[in-house]
Amino acid sequence: MSKKTYKKSGVDIKKAEGLVSWIKKRNPDLYPGSDYASLFPFPHHQYKNPMLVSATDGVGTKVKLAAYFKKWDTLGQDLVAMCVNDLICVGARPLFFLDYYACGKLDILSAKEFLKGVNRACKKSSCALVGGETAELPGLYAPGDFDCAGFALGVVEKSHILGAHRVKAGDEIIALKSSGFHSNGYSLLREVYKTKKDREERKQLLLRPTRLYTFLSSHFSHLKGLKALAHITGGGLDNISRVIPEGLAADLNPWKVPSCFLDVKTRAELSWLSLLKTFNCGLGLVMILSDREELFHKNIVTRKDVIPLGKIISGSGSQKKRWTLNLKDMDAIHSSNKGLKK
Repeated sequence: MSKKTYKKSGVDIKKAEGLVSWIKKRNPDLYPGSDYASLFPFPHHQYKNPMLVSATDGVGTKVKLAAYFKKWDTLGQDLVAMCVNDLICVGARPLFFLDYYACGKLDILSAKEFLKGVNRACKKSSCALVGGETAELPGLYAPGDFDCAGFALGVVEKSHILGAHRVKAGDEIIALKSSGFHSNGYSLLREVYKTKKDREERKQLLLRPTRLYTFLSSHFSHLKGLKALAHITGGGLDNISRVIPEGLAADLNPWKVPSCFLDVKTRAELSWLSLLKTFNCGLGLVMILSDREELFHKNIVTRKDVIPLGKIISGSGSQKKRWTLNLKDMDAIHSSNKGLKK
């Protein structure tokens, strides 16, 4: 009878250690301090009353398509974006990020591609990648399957926290455009585009990474009229309700939804409401502010990147859905698209 070993049971410790060494050599700023926990110098001199802000998220079943196409680098940006885009919604500046990567059998090439994407996205977000975990879990994941999770920490001055408490009637609502589906609704997308032909034709679109909006964080102190931000993820427009106080509502205008979402709407025979509650529909980050012109005067964004979305109005304080949109207007603005279900 042969001896049983950890490696024979499916876990290769040396392979995982080799991956960690590769990460350290690739970026000497990664994993500073102890091997058991990461250290990070807190910028205390920049804040009078700092509040730490944390966020965690994953990328859902988009990992299935990444595995299907054997392309993992864009997924790294998805993971970072889903966390840091949430952080900035309270006015925070991202400080550092940690990742968790789990699989049945560790494939070094795919893990490296994924981590390259994580590292690039962290650098774009001025956010240090300080640690992570790679877990080889045979029996838990089927061959080729994996999952990932991200954890981010940021900081905001207490008096500068953004949110519903700042929002007033008359404030403007705009949206910064999304880059596509981002990382939500992929259980439905995999059903809609289940044939090899459909997937191959839309490979670039389906794998397009979530847009990073962290460039805004360096401008927060200069945007005097900024009231609240809403990252439009799972749940679609209902994410806006999180930053609308009781007694107010977001009165939204119709906008031109990108064709990729309209194609899903037609193929899946979705109502407008279902579509708007599942996907971002072109709205990546919603901003509530007193004057949108401030963004353009300070060259923070261009007018082409902004979708004028509406205004904050007085509304019922008891309603859970604090946004209103005439769905007939959405139909009218897309009247040239055939086969849309009302």
